[in-house]
Amino acid sequence: MSDATASASDAPGALPGGGAPGRAPPLAGVRVLDLSRVLAGPWAGQLLADLGADVIKVERPGAGDDTRSWGPPYLKDAAGRDTGEAAYFLCANRNKRSVTIDMAQPEGQSLVRRLAQQADVLLENFKLGGLKQYGLDYASLSASNPRLVYCSITGFGQDGPYAPRAGYDFLIQGMGGLMSVTGRADGEEGAGPQKVGVALTDIMTGLYATIAVQAALAERERSGRGQHIDLALLDVQIACLANQASNYLAGGVVPRRMGNAHPNIVPYQDFPTADGDMILAIGNDGQFARFCAIAGHPEWAEDARFATNPQRVAHRAVLIPLLRQATVTRTTREWIAALESAGVPCGPINRLDEVFADPQVRARGLRIELPHPQAGTVPLVANPMRLSASPVVYRNAPPQLGQHTDEVLHEWLGLDEAAIAALRRGNVV
Repeated sequence: MSDATASASDAPGALPGGGAPGRAPPLAGVRVLDLSRVLAGPWAGQLLADLGADVIKVERPGAGDDTRSWGPPYLKDAAGRDTGEAAYFLCANRNKRSVTIDMAQPEGQSLVRRLAQQADVLLENFKLGGLKQYGLDYASLSASNPRLVYCSITGFGQDGPYAPRAGYDFLIQGMGGLMSVTGRADGEEGAGPQKVGVALTDIMTGLYATIAVQAALAERERSGRGQHIDLALLDVQIACLANQASNYLAGGVVPRRMGNAHPNIVPYQDFPTADGDMILAIGNDGQFARFCAIAGHPEWAEDARFATNPQRVAHRAVLIPLLRQATVTRTTREWIAALESAGVPCGPINRLDEVFADPQVRARGLRIELPHPQAGTVPLVANPMRLSASPVVYRNAPPQLGQHTDEVLHEWLGLDEAAIAALRRGNVV
């Protein structure tokens, strides 16, 4: 275990057990060249890095990833001054090393090609054909490194009429149908399509990219060759419509916005309480009967209109107002205490400060802190994957721009100080 790994795993709030003694992380030895920016590609790169891959983030000299400037808020140092590192950038770049290379220069393109020859995986999210002009497309790089797994992330994929278009999460949430089923129902105050509160399509694309990369690496063990992965945000968004897409395909009815209600389960939504709101997530008839008993209305569970979930869905408009009249009679805390003791799924609607103060969240160690050269430490959200024998290891905080240029060019390409200094004089790195 390196010194960096030890300090990270011992940092305040870090998950216990930074790694099993003598057991390497699952992807140790895998080299990833990350040419992506913003969120979908960097999210995949961070996951691969958390699993032990050596992920090299290639950034523009002087500017870096767009998200480095997507603030405020910015990470603050011990004196409370902004470090210039945007919180947005921090969320998706842990455990990576940053190298600055100007790919607009021929020498910069040559450096990236040489790095790609040493890589197992390349991540990129340039517009269609954007890297071909530099000789950094899959066809060019695989010719010299046939084992390379090359993952392209675009808005609309490598083919089709929209392929040349730029794709952004918000745009794709709209085009891909997610906003059509998100938001208050027509006729209600504040009705209208609504995007999700985080760039969920980007995140899901990063997850799919991570899975695809690992599948391609596994296939390479059999064939000896890499391959090109074509991931489109639009494809991912539609695939992740899950039951809503299936409801339409199987039932022929276009789903509609229902606020926090569920199209297939009742009651499964938010309800007002005496001091706020709570969520009821009742998934079967037994849970509903137990809720009715606690609510003081056992007759609801015997009513033919409400006794089974299909009947509750059919008579939603009658049942929900009755439940709302009952839930306002107790506080959120009182409801949760009573319902949890009876095995009825329920919970509060927490703000983020309440989320990170929650005893379950604290027990699971979902806030971690890693050493940072400017701020002392940087707070981050832990990786949720729990592997019993080869757990995630937190080696490095999200890197400063170009922090590892010299060491990576020396380690991967064997360049000495004089060669690197010459590249700096030419503004290549």
